Amino acid sequence: MTATPIVQPSESSESKTLSVAREAAARAVDHLLSRQDERGWWKGDLETNVTMDAEDLMLRQFLGIQDPDTLDAAARYLRSQQATDGTWATFHGGPPELSATIEAYVALRLAGDEPDAPHMAAASAWVRSRGGIASSRVFTRIWLALFGWWRWEDLPELPPEIIYFPKWLPLNIYDFGCWARQTIVPLTIVSARRPVRPAPFPLDELHTDPRRPNPPRPLAPVASWDGAFQRLDRALHAYHKVAFRPLRRAALRSCARWIVERQENDGCWGGIQPPAVYSVIALHLLGYDLDHPVMRAGLESLDRFAVWREDGSRMIEACQSPVWDTCLAAIALADAGLAPDHPALVKAADWMLTEQIDRPGDWSVRRPGLPSGGWAFEFHNDNYPDIDDTAEVILALRRVDHPEPERIEAAVRRAMRWTLGMQSKNGAWGAFDVDNTSPLPNKLPFCDFGEVIDPPSADVTAHVVEMLAHEGRTYDARTRRGISWLLSEQEPSGAWFGRWGTNYVYGTGSVVPALIAAGVPASHPAVRRAVRWLESVQNEDGGWGEDQRSYLDAEWMGRGASTASQTAWALLALLAAGERDGEAVERGVTWLAGTQRPDGSWDEPYFTGTGFPWDFSINYHLYRQVFPVTALGRYVHGEPTGARPRSG
Repeated sequence: MTATPIVQPSESSESKTLSVAREAAARAVDHLLSRQDERGWWKGDLETNVTMDAEDLMLRQFLGIQDPDTLDAAARYLRSQQATDGTWATFHGGPPELSATIEAYVALRLAGDEPDAPHMAAASAWVRSRGGIASSRVFTRIWLALFGWWRWEDLPELPPEIIYFPKWLPLNIYDFGCWARQTIVPLTIVSARRPVRPAPFPLDELHTDPRRPNPPRPLAPVASWDGAFQRLDRALHAYHKVAFRPLRRAALRSCARWIVERQENDGCWGGIQPPAVYSVIALHLLGYDLDHPVMRAGLESLDRFAVWREDGSRMIEACQSPVWDTCLAAIALADAGLAPDHPALVKAADWMLTEQIDRPGDWSVRRPGLPSGGWAFEFHNDNYPDIDDTAEVILALRRVDHPEPERIEAAVRRAMRWTLGMQSKNGAWGAFDVDNTSPLPNKLPFCDFGEVIDPPSADVTAHVVEMLAHEGRTYDARTRRGISWLLSEQEPSGAWFGRWGTNYVYGTGSVVPALIAAGVPASHPAVRRAVRWLESVQNEDGGWGEDQRSYLDAEWMGRGASTASQTAWALLALLAAGERDGEAVERGVTWLAGTQRPDGSWDEPYFTGTGFPWDFSINYHLYRQVFPVTALGRYVHGEPTGARPRSG
């Protein structure tokens, strides 16, 4: 099959901006093609914060498997991330963060850094000024309790008997988002066993008063949510002392079985580092020795989260994103004019087809009769496919002229059926589960580490609506419900909240193209409000940026240093809205072209992705490439068009 030639206009017939965009897109395409793995996938580094590195070292200390090379490399990375005031942040340019600073400090102590060294003394002084260990998050204090640096009695309680709660009972494990569920189940084992390994050194310097490390605090009013759950926690602590031992032992065995059943083929759990770490600890406490196949595979999987850098330092990824990166790269390359039968696209499609999941997972607890057919984010995560990846993979597969089109059709048909079946009752879509909206899990004192439920979001719903429109289902009642929900979620400013990307620029950059693809006219008031908002927050340099602080403070909404990915998101919305010839688009395209590196890539130290809004920020290292390629491609070649025939 021969590639369809792309007609190139003469130099004289195109504007200077178009010419510059065409050249930038060509360089960017070449760079992106050079990063494809020979097996067909793309994967950029997934950078989060130093708690991943610190907890990896504490895990090795707890299990007695610390080795000097790993310790030295991890410490080198931790030091490189420390600010001049001795603190650590959770995203580039962000404010100091207490728990991250405590955990990084402890990890460096494990690596041999002395507490009176200037960089360590500065860190501990700052920690004390912010209330010390007592003011840190629960997870930090759990890690410290493993070594006797904090009392288990002073931590929130969550008993393993929760595994027996039926799914209709509030606070059953399926009320939690999948990432929290996978973390909480092993932590109930840890909480029940309350292990303490000998501390290699004291941490008095991290307390405001070492004689009273946990000063008493008044309870919140009993009529408040906080007050009610604080008193529930006291009752759970009392239960811990009198728990019926046969029931407790049975619950621990049931939790262990739940964990082992969810271990992936590569040894990890859920494809993400935190549940894997806690699962390894929990199973070890129940007697699984380090040579047990489950433990050996789990520890080997954790090693694969390590990124060894040229300077000899070692960074831990919280997760790996090959499916997400690959479908976004394929869309970008196709929209930038790469022939649909180009070998790179065919190879990417072949790999994505092999990654489709054909067995039920935890999502089937609420959709027991729904056949599987989604894609996950990671290399191995068959138990937790997600709706966002599935929608984008379908959009990517449809851009490929595959030599076996029947394989594409069959895969899309299965994926469409699963995606439609995962619609929540309000007409929108969450990431992993249906109607995962209970307000109670977020109220637990145990759950102060970020978002622990998975309600529908505008960005995921937009990607599904866009996919359904391209599949010829614009007038399907389920698509219309999704559109109505999106329109109802628009902020007064004209923007949409971004759950999985930062923040309103991402949400708006996702929703506007979806609405236009689904037949909402560019003249619609919602679209015009979105355009006006994007124009109003464009930076003077022509780019767009939004800081993670926009999740906490409305003053940061749409504000931040210009980044390649966020500029591309804004351009995608404006281009879809018919603003191709507008000044904002021209300035944005010029900024992208002007900030491109000679090799066709972009620098982007800023974090433009989220795991939990504000609490867990992500720098996807491939975002700086795939989204600019998509935006430049659509500026040069126009919007992707043509709905597919309706799939079964």
